[in-house]
Amino acid sequence: MVKVKEMPYSEKYATTLDYMKLLDTFVPPLVQKHLGDEGVAELQRTWQEGLKPIPEDASFEEKYEIAYGNWMRNWSIAFNFVRTHLGEGGVEEFKRADVEALKRKGSGPALFLLKMVRALSPSSAFSMIAKQMAYQLQVFTPFSVSELTGQKAVFNAPRCKILDLPSGEDVCLVGCQSVYPMWLAEQLMVRMNTERQGNSCTVTLIPLG
Repeated sequence: MVKVKEMPYSEKYATTLDYMKLLDTFVPPLVQKHLGDEGVAELQRTWQEGLKPIPEDASFEEKYEIAYGNWMRNWSIAFNFVRTHLGEGGVEEFKRADVEALKRKGSGPALFLLKMVRALSPSSAFSMIAKQMAYQLQVFTPFSVSELTGQKAVFNAPRCKILDLPSGEDVCLVGCQSVYPMWLAEQLMVRMNTERQGNSCTVTLIPLG
């Protein structure tokens, strides 16, 4: 096993809130485009129903767990809202909008530096990405890293946290197996393969090109 830096719950909580905010950047505009103000109001009303409040005096671990459930629930609600009202064309538009939102989130000086490193050493650039993913993916679920080199990274989740939630199936099939691989390929030039067995999953990253 490869030892990776552990993300503290305070950062997991903050990152989860950032992902919640990311939904607001692309879902309401998509709904507005096709369904107008009434559609946006219906979506936001559905989002608010059942949203669990986060106590200020809770520990960061407790705050993260509540925020995580809210985030996964709202992502699934948004996806199903679009699928129900806009059909398969809306689903494809939703996925593309999610990818573009992730690109905006991941742009900046770090991406520019990565491109410079890739120009000099593709394997070094991939190692940087893999190490960062090994850190960032801790927000999604606990896992171990069995391989992490300049050519390949393998993450093993014996029981994916996402799939323990009622909303987990859509997040897995669309978010993890479609949206995230598209984002990684387009922005970071990395191929992401998932091999799911029940509630366990193995994620493999390899460089493109």
